[in-house]
Order: sequence, then structure tokens, then C-alpha cells
Amino acid sequence: AMAAERALAMATCTAPVNIAVIKYWGKRDTDLILPINSSLSVTLHQDQLKTTTTAAASRDFTEDRLWLNGKEADVGHPRVQACLREVRRLARKRRGGGEDAAALSLSYKIHIASENNFPTAAGLASSAAGYACLVSALARLYGLEEELSEVARRGSGSACRSMFGGFVQWQRGERPDGSDSLALQVAPETHWPELRVLVLVVSGEKKPVGSTAGMQTSVETSPLLKHRAEVVVPERLAQMMQHIRDRDFEGFGQLAMRDSNQFHATCLDTFPPIFYLTDVSRRIIALAHRYNAHHGHTKVAYTFDAGPNAVIFALADAVAEFVEVVRRSFPPATNGDQFVRGLPVGSAALPPELEAAVLTEPVLGAVQYILHTKPGPGPQLVDDPSQHLLGPDGLP
Repeated sequence: AMAAERALAMATCTAPVNIAVIKYWGKRDTDLILPINSSLSVTLHQDQLKTTTTAAASRDFTEDRLWLNGKEADVGHPRVQACLREVRRLARKRRGGGEDAAALSLSYKIHIASENNFPTAAGLASSAAGYACLVSALARLYGLEEELSEVARRGSGSACRSMFGGFVQWQRGERPDGSDSLALQVAPETHWPELRVLVLVVSGEKKPVGSTAGMQTSVETSPLLKHRAEVVVPERLAQMMQHIRDRDFEGFGQLAMRDSNQFHATCLDTFPPIFYLTDVSRRIIALAHRYNAHHGHTKVAYTFDAGPNAVIFALADAVAEFVEVVRRSFPPATNGDQFVRGLPVGSAALPPELEAAVLTEPVLGAVQYILHTKPGPGPQLVDDPSQHLLGPDGLP
């Protein structure tokens, strides 16, 4: 039966988290969410980190409603509304203004349920996955196929990058209306099969300054950020795309670390300054440098977003040894068995000369756990009706 004849139309999608290696920080238009510089990210695999969203529409619904991780939330949030409005606008445009009898009525109210398979508070870019997932589910519901990264961008800037798998560029764009500020895939997740990602979750507290407020304070007060956006990033972006194309881990890793450090330098250059890195974050940075120095080349590379958690890139053959280095440096206080999650990690014995050169006084319990993952695909449609987050009544 066509959607119009059913009591309820429903669509469920999943979407990934992404981690920027050339950072986005600062908007030139806060309404349209247009960035002051382009950025580049790696999409992480949804087996370890994903948002699932179900969107349903029915003539029987009396109001739009939203549930996040099982709790009802404010559907009137301006960014949620922007995404809803944009998807409905595209659907209307696609139908040439006329109501297609077979298509879902755009006047129907909508129910949305969304959940993460990871702790939202852990500071793991949940808004990017969340808005990418919202837009994917809505687009599916209304039968849209076109370029949707622009719509996702209206929810959360980094969400446009979660609309693709693998390695993704968010182009700054030039037009004031934002029509050329969109995401493009640089390479698919299959391009670099040996690449692995370790998320070191440092004791999870809410960040001191949210990204949205923080980046605008930086735009207003940091001369370093202006230099970064205008001079540094354009050059780095081209270099990073080449390193990815060449699968050059040495170049990729060094540049990722430098760009992370410069992003955090712009936070310090903001007035008043913003501190996202903690003492533990800095210990992880120093550990990575000692580890690489011991090996004589870049085996691991860190990057930090607006929070204390470290994201470590490595090639598959380096993972087991570095995980053991982290375990010895930050021994788990309690959850020894649950310390490493995600993809399996082999065991490794550390050579005495590495121990002597790399390990320092251990800090108990400083890293809550390590999540082992890898690059993965973009948003996926969930066909299995049992996976819907809303029941036949349109409620969770």
C-alpha cells in the first residue's frame, strides 16, 4: 500500500560519528552554520559508535515529538526545526508544489526517536551523528535522494561530514546562502584498510564551555584563529588529502597532531581562554611522542576535539603494543576486563628498552576505557521493522 493509505509511515536509519583531522572551529554565519575554514574528517565504524533514529508521520499525530535515548526532549529546538523545515522544503520542491496522492502528506505531524550505542556524555561527537541520522531518516520518510549534507549542516556543522563514510571534506564554500558549503567524500572507508582508531575515554565530565559558544568567542577574540583559517588550514587541507590518497601514515599522523595542537592553541588564544585538554590529555600527548621517538617514526597520532578524550590513529600492526603501553601508563582502577572495548586487540609484551624509554609513573584510573574501532561507512537504512525505535502507535 502507498504511504498515504497507511495509518503510519516510518523510516529508521543509523549514522556514524566522525573525527576531524583538520579541525572546524568558528562560524562565519551562525544561522546557516557556515564555517570560517574547510575541514577534513574520518568517519568511524558504526559497529562501535552509532546513532539510530526512527522518524514516523501520521495523520493521527497531534504534534511533533522527539525522544532522545528514551526521554522526551524539546522538538522545538531551533536546529531540529531547521532540519525539519529544510527536508519538508526539499520534499515540496521535488513534488513541484503539487501534493502527490501517493506521497506522504507534508502537513502530518512527526514523531522522532533517537538513541546512541555509546554514552552521550562521553564527549564522542554525538551531535554530528545525531543530526546526520535525523536528516537521513527524515529524507527516507519523505522519499528524498538528493544532496543532504547541506541540510545536516543546519543541525550541527560537523554533522554534514557524517553523511559520508571514509574520509570526508567539508568545503567552506563562498556563497552567502551556504549552497556550496557541503561535504564531499575524499576516499571511501575501504581505501585504507589497515587504519585503526583508539578512543581513549578520559573520565567523562561535561565540557567546561560548549563548542557552539566556545567557537564564537574564539572568532571574536583570537587573532591566531583568523590566521589559522585564512593561512594555515588551506595549505594543510591540501597536504592532508594527499597523505590520505597516498596512505602515508607518517604524513597523515604528524599533520593530524599538529592541527589538533593548533586548534587547542586557538582555544588558549581565546579571551577568556578555553581549556579543553586536561592533565591526563597532556600526559597522553607526551606518551605518544615518547612512543614515536622510541620507534624512530610516527606509529601513533593523537587528535583531540573540544574535550579531554584522545583519539589515536595507528596502523593495525601497532595497536596491540600501544594499547599495552596505555594500560601500563593508566592502569584501570576497577574494570580491568572491560578496559578495552570494540574491535579485538591482541596481547603484547613490552621489550624492556621500550619500558625504560616510554613508561613513566603510572596514573591509576585516569583513562576510563579504550574503544578500538576503524573507519566505516556513512548513514545506513535499517530495513528490519523490529529495529524501529517507535511502535505501531508511533510511541517509543
